[in-house]
Amino acid sequence: MTTAPAPRTSIDVSSVMGSGTKAILRGLGAGLGLLFVVGCSLLPFRPYLDTATIALVLLIPGVTAAAVGGRVSGLSVSLGAALVLNVGFLKPYGQLKVNVAEEVVDLLVFGGMALLAAVLFARETERRRAAEAWAEHSAELARENTAIRSERERLAAEAIGLGLAGEHRSALLRSVSHDLRTPLATIQAVITDLRDSDTYDQASREDLLDLVTDEAERLDRLVANLLSMSRIDAGALVPQRQAIPLQELFEDCVRRHARLVRDRKVAYEIPFAFPLVDADWTLVDQVVTNLLANAVRHAPEGSRIVLSARRKGEAWAEVSVTDQGPGIPPALRETIFTPFRTGPGSASSGVGLAIARAIVEAHGGTIKVADTDRPGATVSFTLPVHGG
Repeated sequence: MTTAPAPRTSIDVSSVMGSGTKAILRGLGAGLGLLFVVGCSLLPFRPYLDTATIALVLLIPGVTAAAVGGRVSGLSVSLGAALVLNVGFLKPYGQLKVNVAEEVVDLLVFGGMALLAAVLFARETERRRAAEAWAEHSAELARENTAIRSERERLAAEAIGLGLAGEHRSALLRSVSHDLRTPLATIQAVITDLRDSDTYDQASREDLLDLVTDEAERLDRLVANLLSMSRIDAGALVPQRQAIPLQELFEDCVRRHARLVRDRKVAYEIPFAFPLVDADWTLVDQVVTNLLANAVRHAPEGSRIVLSARRKGEAWAEVSVTDQGPGIPPALRETIFTPFRTGPGSASSGVGLAIARAIVEAHGGTIKVADTDRPGATVSFTLPVHGG
């Protein structure tokens, strides 16, 4: 697990003030270099230029040094510029002159202007660098806050996921302890009765053996659903698609679960020459089996269960299972597809419809409780048409 970086609360002084001595040296180098170039460039023209013009041009190196290296560099280069002006451009050339009042005043004025310009530019440069450093610091804080917020959201999501995983494990344990132990207890009781008693006639023995068969088939469906739930949680549910005739799948499913639907009337409503669907036979058979078991669980004996199919656009087929039970309240029509959620009074494990939805969505389809004119409940799901 990664940890979010600790937020910084102050700005590094060295990052604000630059690199200290290195910045001063860079400013001195730039200013003195420019002073040399400017001085050499002005020498050929000194007979033709007045002192004020030369002084203004010589202000440039000091200002440049202040901009690059700060006020120390600017002040130093400005003093150098004043010296260059005095020696190189005031007659007599090549001598330091401090004995003429007018020349002293000119030198002081120039030096003051150079120093003032250097200080002002240096101050502005330092203010700009401080603003840039603060902007960078603010941006860094914003990035760190974003990282912290993302980390908190990730940890919250992990906590929620762990909580849901814990809920699923608890629900799975409840399902195993109740739904699996109940048929096992029935089977064990019947076997014990048959073993310890020889008073049962043949018809009673057949009934008891039928009960064992029913409970064994129920166990098989529960185990298949729990195994499918583990595949779904592991992300390993990948349909092996093939062209499937729905009529044949319906009939095969009902035939294999004849004991499950023996007290119900199963009917098929599939148009003639209905197209094949592109799906995994085993997985779709599990969806139909779960919907049949759900219909049998809620529909009264002797009622009718209808397996139907119809086209839904060019690319999809819609499969429906309709019973004549009490129906599903609108408030529960979405929650019944959530793992381990059951309706009021239901004795199911709460995984059958959740597995049905996962399988249907793995095929790219949808499943829902449909609104129909028929009494009872209708659960419909879509599958892609083969070649559609």
